[in-house]
Amino acid sequence: MSSNLSQSDPADSPLPVLRLKRGEERRLAAGHLWVFSNEVDTDSTPLTALAPGALAQLRSHRDAFLGYAYVNPHALICARILEKDAAHPVGRPLIAHRLEAALALRERLYREPYYRLVFGESDALPGLVLDRYGDLIVGQIGTAGMEALKPDVEAAVRTVVNPAGLFWKNDSAARELEHLPQATEVAFGEVPTQVEIVESGLRFKASPAHGQKTGWFYDQAANRQRLLRYLSHGARVLDVCSYVGAWAIVALHNGAARARCIDSSESALDFARRNAAENGVRYDVVILDPPAFIKRKKDIPQGQAAYRKLNQLALGLIAGDGLLVSCSCSYHLAPEDLVSAIQAAGRHTGRFIQILESGGQSPDHPVHPAIPETRYLKAFFCRATSEGATRASRG
Repeated sequence: MSSNLSQSDPADSPLPVLRLKRGEERRLAAGHLWVFSNEVDTDSTPLTALAPGALAQLRSHRDAFLGYAYVNPHALICARILEKDAAHPVGRPLIAHRLEAALALRERLYREPYYRLVFGESDALPGLVLDRYGDLIVGQIGTAGMEALKPDVEAAVRTVVNPAGLFWKNDSAARELEHLPQATEVAFGEVPTQVEIVESGLRFKASPAHGQKTGWFYDQAANRQRLLRYLSHGARVLDVCSYVGAWAIVALHNGAARARCIDSSESALDFARRNAAENGVRYDVVILDPPAFIKRKKDIPQGQAAYRKLNQLALGLIAGDGLLVSCSCSYHLAPEDLVSAIQAAGRHTGRFIQILESGGQSPDHPVHPAIPETRYLKAFFCRATSEGATRASRG
C-alpha cells in the first residue's frame, strides 16, 4: 500500500519556528533527531511560547531549514525531528508512509505477525513503540509530541495494518519526564485479556494489559535462538528474571532436562544459591536477563556493582563446566563494562570465563546509526570452568 506525501514550502507553513544557537546543528546534520533545551536560541524563539506536543519548524542560527519537529518545553530533549524534507509536512500521510516502511521490513524478517512493528527513532517515529501480536497491536507513547499525534497514529494503523484491535499501554515511568499521565485504553476494536505469541514455532501466552512492557520481550528472541547451539541434552537450566519463562521454555523444548524460573534478581538469586549449596544442586546453564539497573548516568556506579554481584551469584550456581548468559538492557552500561563485571565475578568465584558469543537486540529493534541510544541490549554467552580444571588441562 502506498501513501502520497503532500508537497509544501516551509516558508508558507503556519508552524512556529524553533531556532538553534550557532553551531548546534552539527549533530543533527550527522543524522541525530534530538534537540536539547540548551541548544535552542531562546532569545529569538522562546521555548515557553510553545505548547507541549506542538509542531514547529526547526531552523539553524542562519535560518536554514533543519526539519519539522515536535516540541516539549518541559523536557530536557525539548524537540524531536519527524521529517527533514521540507516538502513532506507532518501529518497522517507521513505517519502512514513510515508505518508502511516499518511493516515491509518486519514482513521480510518474520513469517508470522509477531514482532515489534515500530521502534521509535529507528523507524523515524520518535516516541512511538508498536508491538504486533497477530491481529492485535499494543502501543506505547513516550513523548508529548507523539501523544498529540495519537489520532493520526491510530488512523494510520487502521489503514496500513488493519488489526482487530489497538491497545495503548501508556503506563511507562518515562512519560513522567514529558509531564504525561500514565494510562491504558482501547483505541479501537477488541482487546483480549490474553494474547498468543509465536516465537520459533513455540506458542506463549501473555497479558497486554497487566504484563511487563507491552506483554512480551521481542528484543531477546534472537538471543534465545543463540542459546540453542550451547545447550546440551539433559541440561539443568536456571532462568533468572524469567517473566513468563521464555528462555526456560525454549531450553526445555530443545533438550534441557529441567528448568527453574526466578522472576526477580539479586535477592531471589541469593536464596537460590543458598538452597543449591544446602542440597548440592548446580545448574548447567544460568540465564541473567534483569531489568535495567542503570536508567540514568548518575546510577552507573551503583548499577555496575549490581551487575557484578548478580553475575557473581550466578557463577556460584553453575556446574564445573557450564554456560552463563549475562544480559543487560541498560543503555548507560557499555558492553565492555558488562564484560568487566562478568570477569570480576569470575575472579571472585575462582571461575575461568570464556566469552563465546555476544548478541544484541533482535532485528525488529533496528539500530539508528546516528543515535547510539537505540543500541541498548547486550548479551554475552560465556563458558565458566573452574580455574583448577583449566590448569589441569594445560598440565
